[in-house]
Amino acid sequence: MPADYQTLSRTIKALTAGESDEVALMATLACEIHHADDRFDWTGFYRVTEPGVLKIGPYQGGHGCLVIPFSRGVCGAAARERRTQLVADVEAFAGHIACSSSTRSELVIPVFGAGGRLIGVLDIDSNAPAAFTEEDARALEAILAATFSLA
Repeated sequence: MPADYQTLSRTIKALTAGESDEVALMATLACEIHHADDRFDWTGFYRVTEPGVLKIGPYQGGHGCLVIPFSRGVCGAAARERRTQLVADVEAFAGHIACSSSTRSELVIPVFGAGGRLIGVLDIDSNAPAAFTEEDARALEAILAATFSLA
């Protein structure tokens, strides 16, 4: 069943009120977002740990890749370009990194902290092709902006 983004936003706001630790925020969002929608097979964050490098952060689901350079994959493209990547078919995405062989589509959103600093990306995978919509992207971008803008 598709996520009810209004309810999800209110829940996340209530759970994270007053929290500024980025990892604590990521852990809470990964859990809440993952369980909000049956399409979400893997939901998690990759954190910017050094220039041009993403490392696994809090997530829900099976294993993830430990390190992703900005130069590779959907997550790398989102970080490098600082824009959301909505990929209907991961096999058609040049340079896709298969952290899980079951992934068919992916939504990756850059996460910005205070002052527009890139702190990571939110990666959501689905085992169904074309699982994500522009509505999903916009709603999750708004939740991320509201949660991390002051962190």
